[in-house]
Amino acid sequence: MGFKRYVLKRLLLLFPVLLGVSVISFSLVHFVPGGPVEAALGTQGNPELIQELRNQYGLNRPLYVQYFDWLTDVLQGDFGQSIRTERDISVAVERAIPPTFWVAFSASVVSVLIGIPTGIISAVNHYSARDYVATFFAFLGLSVPNFFLGLALILVFGLYIGGLPTTGFVDPMKHPIEGVRHLVLPAFTLGTASSAVVMRMMRSSLLEVFSEEYIRTAKAKGLTRRLITNKHAVKNALIPTITVIGLNFGYLLGGVVIVEQIFAIPGLGRLTLTAIFNREYRVIQATLLLIAFLFAVVNLVTDIMYAYLDPRIKYE
Repeated sequence: MGFKRYVLKRLLLLFPVLLGVSVISFSLVHFVPGGPVEAALGTQGNPELIQELRNQYGLNRPLYVQYFDWLTDVLQGDFGQSIRTERDISVAVERAIPPTFWVAFSASVVSVLIGIPTGIISAVNHYSARDYVATFFAFLGLSVPNFFLGLALILVFGLYIGGLPTTGFVDPMKHPIEGVRHLVLPAFTLGTASSAVVMRMMRSSLLEVFSEEYIRTAKAKGLTRRLITNKHAVKNALIPTITVIGLNFGYLLGGVVIVEQIFAIPGLGRLTLTAIFNREYRVIQATLLLIAFLFAVVNLVTDIMYAYLDPRIKYE
């Protein structure tokens, strides 16, 4: 199977995956007690008004009818209207995508910038003081919850150190410097645990590469350890590490929900959490479907990067 056919096949596989996600998300939100009409009306709702609004939005129809009507609209790019605000959900989702993308992307950059160099240093100096220190901080990064680290950073930079914004979002494409400043704390909060995973994978992969025959041959030829590591070992050790980086994107998208709420970032995570509190079925379905799509695309890009890192991979 050629490279182009492989990519096309993977793209076609996105459709059944997204269809399954749509079925699951649509079903689960309807099992939650309460409903969007009741949540929107609050104490002002009475049985007659609730029934009228449920009929207006088609919530009294069978679930399978609601699902197919919703799916038909989604395929046309229409996610419907919010019952609570009566605003177009597509517009709200479109506005929420850039903040979430920048937070997840910057967190990925943090995990790579910290995890890969630390993993290389740890592997090159394995069973030394540097290795033990790096391993300690890796386990520490995995152990600290996102919400605790985020609140601690807000406390430190908001009350004592200063210099970095603790809430809000500024688009880096419009205001690069201010946008980066707003992303530092959320990216570090979200990327710390991910960097620990990347570091551990890079360390173990590099140690495995160091035991290969061609590395011993390079040492026998008198090549320096720095040259062997940079030219021969790191590229091969990156292959399994790239897999972890791609899969970690799903973790980052899940962590965005908490991080965006803590730092008051108007992204998909905060939009989803608000929709859950308000029982906004269609908003939840739209954000979950979009997050699943982004996760699937990142996995596809991760697989495609294998071809660059290892030409021996065959798409059969």
